[in-house]
Amino acid sequence: MNYQQGSLDNDSEQPTNGWDGKTKGSLAGYKIFLFFIKFLGVGIAYKLLRVVTYYYYLFAAKPRKVLYDFYQNALQFSLAEAKQLTRRNFYIFGQTLVDRTAFLLGQDKYFSHTFENEQYLLDMRDGGKGGILLSAHLGNWETAGNLLKGRITPTINIVMLDAEVENVKKFMESSTGGSRFKIIAIKDDLLRNEFVAVHADRYMEGAKYIEHEFLGRMAKFPYGPFVIASKFDAPVTFVFAPKDGKYSYHLSATKPIDEKMKPEEIAKLYVQELERKVKAYPEQWFNYFNFFK
Repeated sequence: MNYQQGSLDNDSEQPTNGWDGKTKGSLAGYKIFLFFIKFLGVGIAYKLLRVVTYYYYLFAAKPRKVLYDFYQNALQFSLAEAKQLTRRNFYIFGQTLVDRTAFLLGQDKYFSHTFENEQYLLDMRDGGKGGILLSAHLGNWETAGNLLKGRITPTINIVMLDAEVENVKKFMESSTGGSRFKIIAIKDDLLRNEFVAVHADRYMEGAKYIEHEFLGRMAKFPYGPFVIASKFDAPVTFVFAPKDGKYSYHLSATKPIDEKMKPEEIAKLYVQELERKVKAYPEQWFNYFNFFK
């Protein structure tokens, strides 16, 4: 398993009817951006992104259609506003991928962050039980974790589906040294007072799910993350890391859930917080499939 949000290549379109757990993209595209970031800097890579993501906006019909529907029917924006948000969405999504690679290359000097309610995570650490961090594909939690640089805990473990094309993954690992996050056996790491971060917004067809009203429409959420959150004797918080500037991120954490709750109860609280974040940062909703199928 390895965290990967997606690709800037036109082949990375997710199916309109549901997420299939796969991420596609060309090796050439990764090589070009790696070169720009490594030798020309993040700012130049961002400029290249404007061209790439505009092309993507023009020709990636499926994700464009999905975002139009999401912005118009879930968030009640006009068509003109939906078009503008969709273009910005593609561009910021590309930025998060550039940022991720820049961190792997040791170019973290570009970035800064603020952390709303950082004390909650410090208190969780000091409690000695570890913690479950539930997040979503909004902003970029991996880059946020890199920004913390061990200020809260030496290790943040991310539980993700390995959805990256194999040759791209091998190239990125050989070129950057791979992710700084560790893939984990959950039961062992919580005993060592570590944090486990899980994205809880992408349901895969055929998997167990929790259905819940989200932005006025019914949507399916994966059951697994909420089972994990309810199973272990560890506090649970909802964390998000949207970009709030060209080179800056706004990290946040909610008040930890310390008492035992059923998965459905945790899911309800999670969806409420996710709604707030999506409304605050609509251009950073990075789910390119029909979320309300």
